[in-house]
Amino acid sequence: MPREKSPTTTISRKRTPRKPSAAASVITATFGQFVGPEKRAALIAEAAFFRAEKRGFAPGHEVEDWLAAESEVDAKLLGTVA
Repeated sequence: MPREKSPTTTISRKRTPRKPSAAASVITATFGQFVGPEKRAALIAEAAFFRAEKRGFAPGHEVEDWLAAESEVDAKLLGTVA
């Protein structure tokens, strides 16, 4: 009786964890020196609120407001916008 073929064992390689980019570590270090994550989130929430208020609180733009506010706050915290 012929033997059934068994699958060959494959050697799986473990991937080394990805190192954070230099820019990400600079941003993290910069934010850590001036404001904590809670304060940053509060600033973003406030900026998003004012964006929504300016728009008349029309629904459906919450994520757009948050992302724009996040960019705005991060730019101000990094000193790239006066």
